[in-house]
Amino acid sequence: MNERIRELAAKTGIYGAVDINGNYDNEAEVKKFAELIVRECIKAVDNVGGYNEEFHMNAIKEHFGVEE
Repeated sequence: MNERIRELAAKTGIYGAVDINGNYDNEAEVKKFAELIVRECIKAVDNVGGYNEEFHMNAIKEHFGVEE
């Protein structure tokens, strides 16, 4: 999971219990939720139009470590 997504999730308190290896029991769900939000942001930029939309879409993807 991207470190920025991990930091934001920790700030919200949405992480569940930590297992003996230091892993969160709901990390996969948090990651999926974050990726869905990022994809919605990318769609919003894509739907605006203009010559810089791809630049902004790629910046969002890179910042949050989301691949297509």
